[in-house]
Amino acid sequence: MRTKITGTCLSCGSSALHAHKLCYKCYKKIYGQPKVVCKNCGREREHKAFGLCGSCHIKLKHYDKVKRYNAKRYHNLSLELYEVLTSFPCILCGFDKAVDLHHVDGSHKNNSPFNLVALCPNHHALMHHPKYKEETRKEMLRKVEERNGQQEFIHRVGPVSTGSQL
Repeated sequence: MRTKITGTCLSCGSSALHAHKLCYKCYKKIYGQPKVVCKNCGREREHKAFGLCGSCHIKLKHYDKVKRYNAKRYHNLSLELYEVLTSFPCILCGFDKAVDLHHVDGSHKNNSPFNLVALCPNHHALMHHPKYKEETRKEMLRKVEERNGQQEFIHRVGPVSTGSQL
């Protein structure tokens, strides 16, 4: 069993001691993480692990876990289906660098691949803007109908959508 350290912090006078007769806040100021030049981004930051800063460590070592969690939480999809759906370019303009998923019928419970469409951030914002919503929605529905009938789309999402939904 751990014994609790009692007394007051030498630096700020707080009664919650951590180590070396300092509170956690004062201890961290003096004995913080060593600074390293991050192997990924090249900035001098506090060391997290593997010679990386905290943000690069998450991106490089835990990105798949984060993506899987977000796909499940925000879209209730398996990571495999999420990756297939986001591999398509924006249905309205063809932009393919970064796409968001949008529910065609507006129901977040309907996660059928035929109800989800890839939109670039600009068109996704227009879909939720009251002034441009109807115009953008009409164009999107026309293109979604064409897409859902295409053999390539059915072939790419078919095997993944019949799999387990994590």
